[in-house]
Amino acid sequence: MPLSKTEMMDRARAALIGGALGDAMGMPTQLLSADQIAARYGHVDDFVAPDADHPVSKGLEAGAITDDTEQTLLLAKVLLASPAGFDHHAWIEALVAWEDDIRRRGGYDLLGPSTKRAIEAIRNGMTPEQAGRYGDTNGAAMRIAPVGIMSPPSSDLIARVAETCRATHNTSIAISAASAVAMVISSGLDGMGWRDAAAKAADAARAGADQGVWIAGGQLAARIELALDLAGKAQSREDVMRLFAILGSSVASQESVPAAFAALALADGDCWKAAVIAANLGGDTDTIGAIACSMAGACSGMQTLPQDRIAKLRGIDLAEVDHLVEALVTARIAASGGGGDG
Repeated sequence: MPLSKTEMMDRARAALIGGALGDAMGMPTQLLSADQIAARYGHVDDFVAPDADHPVSKGLEAGAITDDTEQTLLLAKVLLASPAGFDHHAWIEALVAWEDDIRRRGGYDLLGPSTKRAIEAIRNGMTPEQAGRYGDTNGAAMRIAPVGIMSPPSSDLIARVAETCRATHNTSIAISAASAVAMVISSGLDGMGWRDAAAKAADAARAGADQGVWIAGGQLAARIELALDLAGKAQSREDVMRLFAILGSSVASQESVPAAFAALALADGDCWKAAVIAANLGGDTDTIGAIACSMAGACSGMQTLPQDRIAKLRGIDLAEVDHLVEALVTARIAASGGGGDG
C-alpha cells in the first residue's frame, strides 16, 4: 500500500536529518586514516569535537554538520525554485554564495575538486554540459537526497538525477553513483525497507552510467553489488576490515558510494550504527556517513533515529528542514499524479 503524505514526509525528514547525523559523526574524522582516528579519538561512537590541528574541521564543535548537509539543503532550495527545469546557473551561483558565506563565518575551502573546477569553467562562458565533463568525485551523490525525495522511483528519476549533475558532475561515474543513492531514497519514500530499496540500486547505477560523458573507472553497479555481498557475508572484524580495504573510502565515487552501501548493510539499516561505522573508517568519513544515513532514514523513518543525538546537532535549522520536506513531498505527489492524504 502506498504511503500517505504524512508517512512520506516522515521518511523524507529522516533522510535529511539522518544524513546530517552521519555527516556530523564523520566531521572530526574526515581525511584521517583509521589508525589516526583510533589514536586521536579512540572508537568514535558519539559526536566529538575535532582536534585543534584538523586540516578542515578545526574550530567546529561536536555535532556540527559540514558541507555535505549544507549543500544537500541548498540543492533542495534550487530544485524547488526550478519548476520548469533545473536552473544550472542558479545552482552554480548558489554554491558560490554558499562558499562565500562559509568563509565569512570563518570556515575553510569546502567545495570539492569537481564542483570548484566546474564553477570556474561556467563563469568563463562554458556550457554546464561541458563544465561538468570531468566531475567524477562524490559531490553529486553526497547531496542527491532531495532529488530522491522529490522524484518517484521511475525512469524519470535517473533523468532528473542526471540533470542536476550536469553542471558539476556530468560523467558516467558520478551520475551512476548519484542515481544509485537517489533510487534507494526514492524507494524508501515509496514504503520499501532498506534491503528491497538497496536491491534496486545496481540497476539504477547501470542506467545512470549511460548518462553524461563516459570516463574510465570501476563500474558502480558492480561495486555496489560487491559491497552488499561482502557485507552480507562478513562474520568478524577482520572480514569488515578486509571489505573496506577492498572498497576504499576516498572521495572517488566508485570508492565512497559502495562504502556507504556496505555501512548501510553492516548496520542492518540502522542509521546511527551506520554513522558509527562510517566515522571510524578513515578517508571521506563524513560523506560516507551522510550517504549511508540518508538511505537508512528514508527506508525507516524518524522513529528509528536517535532523538538525543538529533538534539545535539549543530548548524542545522530543523524548522527549515521541515519546510523543505513539505515542499519536496508535495512536488513528488504532484509528479505522481496523486493528491496525497494526511
